Amino acid sequence: MQAKTAAGPKLVVEGATKYYDTKSGPLHALDNTALQVQDGEFACVVGPSGCGKTTLLWSIAGLHSLTSGSVRLDGDEVTGPHPQIGMVFQEANLLPWRNLRANIEFPFEIRRVPPDRARIDHLLQEVGLGGFDEKFPRELSGGMQQRAAIVRALSFDPSVLLMDEPFGALDAFTRDEMNLLVEKIWLETQKTIVFITHNITEAVFLSDNVYVMSARPGRIAKVFPIPFERPRTLDLLATKEVFDLVNEIKAEIESSPSPAIAPPAELTA
Repeated sequence: MQAKTAAGPKLVVEGATKYYDTKSGPLHALDNTALQVQDGEFACVVGPSGCGKTTLLWSIAGLHSLTSGSVRLDGDEVTGPHPQIGMVFQEANLLPWRNLRANIEFPFEIRRVPPDRARIDHLLQEVGLGGFDEKFPRELSGGMQQRAAIVRALSFDPSVLLMDEPFGALDAFTRDEMNLLVEKIWLETQKTIVFITHNITEAVFLSDNVYVMSARPGRIAKVFPIPFERPRTLDLLATKEVFDLVNEIKAEIESSPSPAIAPPAELTA
């Protein structure tokens, strides 16, 4: 099973350029970055450390403003947090004084709307957290906390799910479990997912397309379509086809030079 075919892209990033104002001068994070993600696509973004992957994702989420360029969702420009975009961060960010249920319902409180408890109950069962409603974050493992973060992001049924290296701090066994879980959720919901990772093997296992970013200032240097049928099993990771593709993507990352681009005059004046 592959991603849905859509009449037009779900997400469009055009000319995305981002400078951060730092004490030592402007930091050029993104330069004229362009990205199109189709409706129902599972897209993974990889690249060298510090290339702007997280800046790109946070810009798509409307959490970081761009210096120039735009992000569009279904043709409408994203200028701030969007009700159709859910986000899973590197850390679960569960409030320690709230139990699991109260943490998941927190986005509904912010929006001042009643929580969709039937949907939340279903999602908790799907991710193996049924019966843990009253547990506090300190009583949950790292993997369980990230499962709760995924439920929280999906609880209001967004059409796009953004994931910023959500499993980087987990052990290898738990990470494999989480990757299988995310693929299962994607197969069932066909939501558009943009997933940031440093792990190339993870990107190949999960995605329909792997987008490789250049060194900072980041831009999309190359796109690798992933040919493997779904559902995928962990046995796939032991095949020569995956090994060769991972090495090809790794070579692309290592060979991608950082563009030498001067900041605009207004930022250096």
